[in-house]
Amino acid sequence: MPGRPLDVLEESLDGAVTVHLKDGTTYYGILAGYDQHMNVVIEPEDGAEERFDVEEEFAVAVEDTTIIRGDNVVTIKA
Repeated sequence: MPGRPLDVLEESLDGAVTVHLKDGTTYYGILAGYDQHMNVVIEPEDGAEERFDVEEEFAVAVEDTTIIRGDNVVTIKA
């Protein structure tokens, strides 16, 4: 999925994403929106529960609409 970061986010809208933060926390849900500062809005995924992803990291499903400040984001995986 090469391209500019905002183009990649645009392609990922309304899809499931995993967001890794600087403090080591990992969240996942549906990407509902973003802005030019890469602040992201994540909404709950139907039936989502806490899980381990492929890299054996613990990921927390968002329970409500959540806004994550772009300064805290390390990676976003679609």
